[in-house]
Amino acid sequence: MTELDPEDAKLVILARGAMGRAGSTKGAAVRDSDGRTYAAGEVSLQSLTLTAMQAAVAAAISSGAAGFEAGVVVGGSADSDEPGFAALSEVSPSAALIVTRRDGTEPVVVGGESRG
Repeated sequence: MTELDPEDAKLVILARGAMGRAGSTKGAAVRDSDGRTYAAGEVSLQSLTLTAMQAAVAAAISSGAAGFEAGVVVGGSADSDEPGFAALSEVSPSAALIVTRRDGTEPVVVGGESRG
């Protein structure tokens, strides 16, 4: 199990909040290279489907983020081949990617590097 840096732990809190607001099974949050944070839940419409991480990355990129320091998926799986992971890595291959249980516990770094 990984001890998270306080800034990465903040992303877990933001992702859990987004998951609750969206009423979804997963939430995600990212921190851009300027320290700004973006959080999102899953989007499931007939015309648009996004994972929580895809939605968080899209919100950040559309707000002008040029790169990422870290991303967190709450309710995800460490062995997941989730498309949002690819989106985060496409922009910033060294960004930490952290996955936790739905309750925010048992963080696992599955990509990049955690500062914790």
